[in-house]
Amino acid sequence: MLALAASIAGAAVVRAAPPDSVTWQEGIVYAAPGGESLRLNLAMPREGSGPFPAVVCIHGGGFRAGKREGLDALCKTLAERGYVAVTVSYRLAPTHPFPAAVHDVKAAVRWLRAHADTHRVDPARIGALGYSAGGSLAQLLGVTAHVPRFDGDGGNAEQRSDVACVVNIYGANDFTKSYGRSKDAHEVLPLWFGGDLSTHRGRHIEGSPLYWVTPDSAPTRCIHGTVDDHVALEQSQWLVERLQAATVPADLVVLEGAGHGFKGPDAEKAERAIVEFLDSRLKAR
Repeated sequence: MLALAASIAGAAVVRAAPPDSVTWQEGIVYAAPGGESLRLNLAMPREGSGPFPAVVCIHGGGFRAGKREGLDALCKTLAERGYVAVTVSYRLAPTHPFPAAVHDVKAAVRWLRAHADTHRVDPARIGALGYSAGGSLAQLLGVTAHVPRFDGDGGNAEQRSDVACVVNIYGANDFTKSYGRSKDAHEVLPLWFGGDLSTHRGRHIEGSPLYWVTPDSAPTRCIHGTVDDHVALEQSQWLVERLQAATVPADLVVLEGAGHGFKGPDAEKAERAIVEFLDSRLKAR
């Protein structure tokens, strides 16, 4: 089972050995903005010449916490299914406010394309997925492919940072409407945006994936629980409606009774929804 619950900041990380069918590498530096080394862990099929589809996996933690290691198990599972999967670290608030993390995940996509031959990646079949804050970052990858202000200076500038699809797992999409609907938005978002709505409304709009949707946005699947008190279900509903209105393939998998962070049967349902969507978008070509 995919380690979905481990995407939440503070969850235990199980350091299991990779399956025999998977090659595993840890701590690869993919960018060094401002001299700070950003690293990723990478899983890929041991056998086969590829090129394989790839997935960039982005951890959650309210933009201020979380570790890439929380998605190690997910990456290994995806590699067993024929993907090259990376889980990436990114700069955290409040030391590094918006848009630093956006710059970083775009740099990770560019790094993967720059090293496609080494890791047997098909550069035309790279998707992104993320949980909570990571879901928002993955969604920004999917809707800002042609927005230069988010490129940053993380290296490999000759490469593109667009993705072929996105799985957004309980990520917020309109931060202007998070306050009062999320139990910790009043703590998290001022750290991320440098202030609250009264002083930094423009930043909240700029950082919201909803406002960047165009017909060129990446096909998206959102997965969300009905009793999520950190990111309300309506956040995914708004995004899917906006994408569909722009003629972008998008759908929403709703898990009845599930909160923020899936466990047990909910994690299993989410796993099936993730794999089904990735297979349909990255393998059926």
